[in-house]
Amino acid sequence: MKLLYFAWIRVKMGTSNESVDPPSTVENVQNLIDWIVRRNSVSSETFSDLTTIRVAVNQEYVGLDHPIKPGDEVAFFPPVTGG
Repeated sequence: MKLLYFAWIRVKMGTSNESVDPPSTVENVQNLIDWIVRRNSVSSETFSDLTTIRVAVNQEYVGLDHPIKPGDEVAFFPPVTGG
């Protein structure tokens, strides 16, 4: 599974992307975030307020209950604003 991080999330995580192999119990976006948070304090701090993070799976905006599977691309980014 490929994780992509954008904007301030990329800065806090210290990388723009990573390949991961989460356990089989990670079945949706919320499970993935919970797993990411448990990895280290940086991840825990970065994902502490999910109201400031949006998610896309395979380039489609999704909710936290969206299913994921090995091979998916999951992107995390701040809400997009226009003006």
